[in-house]
Amino acid sequence: MNTEKVNKKNMKGEHLFTNKELLLLLIPVIAEQFLNSLMGMADNIMVSNVGSAAISAVSLVDSINNLIIQVFQALATGGVIICATYIGQKRKDLAKDAAGQLLFVTLWISVIITAIGLFFRTPLLHKIFGEVEESVMDASSIYFVITILSYPFVALAAAGSAIFRAQSKTSLPMILVIISNGINIVGNAILIFGFDMGVEGAALSTLFSRVLNTLLLLYFLRDTKLEIPVRRLFRVRPDIKKIKRILSMGIPNGVENGMFQFGKLAIQSSVSTLATYEIAAQAMTNIFENVNGVAGIGIGIGLMTVVGRCMGAGREDEARYYVKKLTGWAFIAITVSCLIVYLISRPVTMIAGMEPAAAELCVYMVGWITIVKPIFWSISFVPAYGYRAAGDVAFSMIVSTATMWLCRVSLCTILIRYFGVHTMAVWIGMFSDWALRSLIYGLRFRSGRWLKHKVV
Repeated sequence: MNTEKVNKKNMKGEHLFTNKELLLLLIPVIAEQFLNSLMGMADNIMVSNVGSAAISAVSLVDSINNLIIQVFQALATGGVIICATYIGQKRKDLAKDAAGQLLFVTLWISVIITAIGLFFRTPLLHKIFGEVEESVMDASSIYFVITILSYPFVALAAAGSAIFRAQSKTSLPMILVIISNGINIVGNAILIFGFDMGVEGAALSTLFSRVLNTLLLLYFLRDTKLEIPVRRLFRVRPDIKKIKRILSMGIPNGVENGMFQFGKLAIQSSVSTLATYEIAAQAMTNIFENVNGVAGIGIGIGLMTVVGRCMGAGREDEARYYVKKLTGWAFIAITVSCLIVYLISRPVTMIAGMEPAAAELCVYMVGWITIVKPIFWSISFVPAYGYRAAGDVAFSMIVSTATMWLCRVSLCTILIRYFGVHTMAVWIGMFSDWALRSLIYGLRFRSGRWLKHKVV
């Protein structure tokens, strides 16, 4: 395609997305992220009623599951970038082929991971968790076996949602998340409390809800009215060139997400050396910080579709425009979210029954987050989604990984272990990470070098 001709043609036109179209794209994505966050909390609360061994088992196994889910989401990210770019180029046949290849490679990678997990599950659990109580290990083994079986469905759901997002169809995945999470909660209630199945019931409910969500997504993807319908999934034959292209976009994102998870484990290791009330305060503060960031993350995910479409259409100026615009929207969303979360933080700590010292420390840290996060967070995260969509995936991976370990992990570890700072050390490291990352990404945006990559 002659990009110069496309640019000249589009200079006379209007913006690729109206504000209404952006909102229709972003709101369901934000809602989906928020619902996943709330449903995850509800799931843990219900399991906690089974006993300490059950909640410990679920928490331990989910630390593995979350890492695997990050791999699947990284593959899906590669699919969003490729498909959105082809749609922007109005090459829908190639977008359809890329979607089929995304589902194909995702399915087989997830099947391989599932087989490895089932075969090595016992030594893996013992290696990672060491000598935990026998009751916890038994519950972990049960929960792990059943949730491993859901990996192919989690992977296909991530890929299917990505294909819908690439064509700006975000409402359906949101609705299906609502349905599947609702079924998960009802299933938990029936199996855990009604049939007294404990951890096994929680795992079976999770498995069933994930299977249903995936089957519904794949069914609706068959609709020929879509820009990218995917039919006859099992007749798709591998195209090595297209698979390499998807992986070239997805693998750096997977490495970035993986390093983030390992960094969290390293930070948790330092926090675990503190007093019990400090650990409790940090755990609750993490929940608050995750909630007030949901809207910003949703905007970033939506930005990938927008920038991908712009780059595919050869509209680089539009890509720059939308990165600035949606970063501004994220700033507003984060500011409002932080203020709301701060206002409810003290009542929530009271409802949760936290001891006074832990509650006070938690509110103190949330207060600092409310001040600092709106200043730095948006520019330190949202533009990177746009850079990835433009093909600048390696730079984003290197920067986020470097700042994560240089600031968050190292600074937090030094302050806690050598200077005796309490859990505020975690957030000092976090704030430093955001500040440095925002400076680097701001300079990257001004240089325009993120626009010099070729996705397809």
